[in-house]
Amino acid sequence: MNNLKKRSISLVFSLLSMFLIVPACWAQNSTPEMATLFRSNGKIYVVVLVLATIFAGLFIFLIYLDNKIKNLENK
Repeated sequence: MNNLKKRSISLVFSLLSMFLIVPACWAQNSTPEMATLFRSNGKIYVVVLVLATIFAGLFIFLIYLDNKIKNLENK
């Protein structure tokens, strides 16, 4: 139980730090050159697919954790 708590706290802090760092990096440049390049090459679809896969994996992981916690609460 303690290990699960540490892992979830670690995950939360990792996600929060990622969400705080990424917008600061976006603010560095006012022209979206990389987005224009990805769109012109057709690679924007690869980027969207990778992001969708990551978010789907996180969503499935959260459902898995919720089910596991429910099972532990019922015991």
